[in-house]
Amino acid sequence: MAADGTIRSRIRSLLRSPSIKLRRSGTGARHRRELSDKVTLEKVLGITAPGNRALACDPRSGLVAYPAGCVVVLLNPRKNKQHHIFNSSRKAITTLAFSPDGKYVVTGESGHMPAVRVWEVSECIQVCELQEHKYGIACVAFSPNGKYIVSVGYQHDMVVNVWNWKKNVVVASNKVSSKVTAVSFSDDSSYFVTAGNRHVKFWYLDHAKTCKVNATVPLLGRSGLLGELRNNFFSDVACGRGRQAASTFCITSSGLLCEFNDRRLLDKWVELRVSATCLCVTDDFIFCGCSDGTVRAFSPANLHFLCTLPRPHCLGVDVASMLFSCRPESRYPDTVAVTYDPANRWLSCVYNDHSVYVWDIRDLRDPRKAGKLYSALYHSSCVWSLEVREKGGGGKTCLPRGSFLSCSSDNTIRLWSIDGHSALHRNILSNDLQKVVYVDDNVTGLLDTESVSIAAGTEKAGSSVTEGQQVDQSRAGIRTLRVSPDGHHLASGDRTGILRIHDLDGMAEILNVQAHDSDILCLEFSKPDTGLQLLATAGRDRLIHVLDVGRDYSLVQTLDEHSSSITAVRFAGTGKVRMISCGADKSVYFRTAQQTGEGLEFTRTHHAVRKTTLYDMDVEPTGTYAAVGCQDRSIRIFNISNGKQKKLYKGSQGEDGTLIKVQIDPSGLFIATSCSDKNIGIFDLYSGECVATMFGHSEIITGLKFSNDCRHLITVSGDRYASPEPPAPTHISMSFMHLCFFLVRGQKCPPPVYVYKML
Repeated sequence: MAADGTIRSRIRSLLRSPSIKLRRSGTGARHRRELSDKVTLEKVLGITAPGNRALACDPRSGLVAYPAGCVVVLLNPRKNKQHHIFNSSRKAITTLAFSPDGKYVVTGESGHMPAVRVWEVSECIQVCELQEHKYGIACVAFSPNGKYIVSVGYQHDMVVNVWNWKKNVVVASNKVSSKVTAVSFSDDSSYFVTAGNRHVKFWYLDHAKTCKVNATVPLLGRSGLLGELRNNFFSDVACGRGRQAASTFCITSSGLLCEFNDRRLLDKWVELRVSATCLCVTDDFIFCGCSDGTVRAFSPANLHFLCTLPRPHCLGVDVASMLFSCRPESRYPDTVAVTYDPANRWLSCVYNDHSVYVWDIRDLRDPRKAGKLYSALYHSSCVWSLEVREKGGGGKTCLPRGSFLSCSSDNTIRLWSIDGHSALHRNILSNDLQKVVYVDDNVTGLLDTESVSIAAGTEKAGSSVTEGQQVDQSRAGIRTLRVSPDGHHLASGDRTGILRIHDLDGMAEILNVQAHDSDILCLEFSKPDTGLQLLATAGRDRLIHVLDVGRDYSLVQTLDEHSSSITAVRFAGTGKVRMISCGADKSVYFRTAQQTGEGLEFTRTHHAVRKTTLYDMDVEPTGTYAAVGCQDRSIRIFNISNGKQKKLYKGSQGEDGTLIKVQIDPSGLFIATSCSDKNIGIFDLYSGECVATMFGHSEIITGLKFSNDCRHLITVSGDRYASPEPPAPTHISMSFMHLCFFLVRGQKCPPPVYVYKML
């Protein structure tokens, strides 16, 4: 009997254990959801649309959709409001399209084993996931009847799939050997057309066979008869609508607008006289996006030229000016994507300086009547750093309330407004961007040349990374920023070691000096309560220079104790002025300022070495403790006065990656971290408890800052266009940016400074 009781007890344990595991896993998932629900993404400043395949509009709601990293931005251009769809796989979104009824958005992504995902627009939730591709998805499209989705893989994927998305099955599939950059469904959903490098192909759906057979059937494809244009790159394709439903229109990178008839024969073409990248076809118009900001309109009935639409801003424009005068020799950004809303008669355009315009074109007979409904200008290259106005600070600050600065490899420093309202006068080009400082007269650095090469197909296979590196090396690129405590000076360091000081009152450059041999990686002003006015600069050359702000930034001391790149330097202390620095040599140096006969001098008091690389550091407001973000994903808390480690805890919820940035909030209660696994976390500084998590960037986060009211966390990154040949992680400077505002909310309300907003 005892044996029977033991057996029954073991059986009960075995039956009970799966439910326990399920309950435990459910608890973990619920906890992760609770952490992510404590923050909400308020705004994204940036776009990563490489061409027409990543720009779409819904004529019913007027929403414009485009990707920004692994987030889909749903923009209401009339109200300047954003809604966001998050790709939980953290993979960059490469292409998207609205369903005919506007209720759904389909997206494709990059990376290994990518998925085609369908999202409900109203709730911003995923309703379907289709996974058959292996190496990235180049373009997707809904059929006009809403039943099917076509997805085309990258050139190495070589697969074209037709999905019955509501049943989650592939109904037809085939291989394609050419590089495909565009796809378009016919008006009756009986066929679709793909276009690319020397490639125009018509794919026919046998509805009877696809409906009756449960298995995937071969997709029937027939090449278009290109004739003498067979060697062209067809950068975009659009099937005719309405009375021209039997025609198919293509555009070549050399600047030809072509029409194919119902027999797949190239019937006629016209020369645009400029290089072209994108195409949009409606019942009454054909819009061609071309170089130098040109958009031309044609009639689909006979390809007759109708008009040329207004161009955007010229490169190097002063956005703070109310009057814009462009010289004849001025350059304009190239158009890389266009989409038309026939209900509202809005034409949305994306340009290769990462600007977005929505034009109101109610009367094309007179293009001068075309008005700008919405516009936004973003960084065109990797954003390396950002800076907010110092809290407190003596005297009157020159930065408006609620503003912040960002710097980028595009050689610009930009002043943004969080809420769209600023003490500066509003400008007509952007509600968010208030001022642009150009540190280089060469406007080529403002252009994202890779987007044009992707759209026009001019990049060569296997060489896109190398060419991108060469373009990036020609840019100096601003690497780091710091605002002086009094709010009057802005210090910036670039990748060639040049230190610049700007007067924030008018953004005039007052100092330009070669401070380091290579990248300036960090800058730090001493705090007002130290009684000193110092600026410390540290770089990849392993040196720290201490400058006297009050004496026109004259050199006070040079420190050379580090044996590798210095990743962070900070000042602390009230009675004794201290300097703390950490670097890739796994060392933390603690120094104390002393007055000697020769002047001020920092001497080393403590030296701590760890077994892991130290990537970033921040000092809490009282100046007692320093938090260091490390390669092993840990946060190490050091006592600044004695150099001893006080506490250690994990700074990431994941099991992979490295902590890249840490930032303590102005209240000194919480610390935000960014990890190389693209996740952001907010932790209790003293207990190490994770209070919130968030994601949205598809590449490494290069900077993060709390706003002074602690209501916003601003993050910047190097999100780039996804490509079939991803670059090595060391070339983050090739990437292209977007900024995110995360509005912090939660249940803890520690008075008096840090207030989570309950929504």
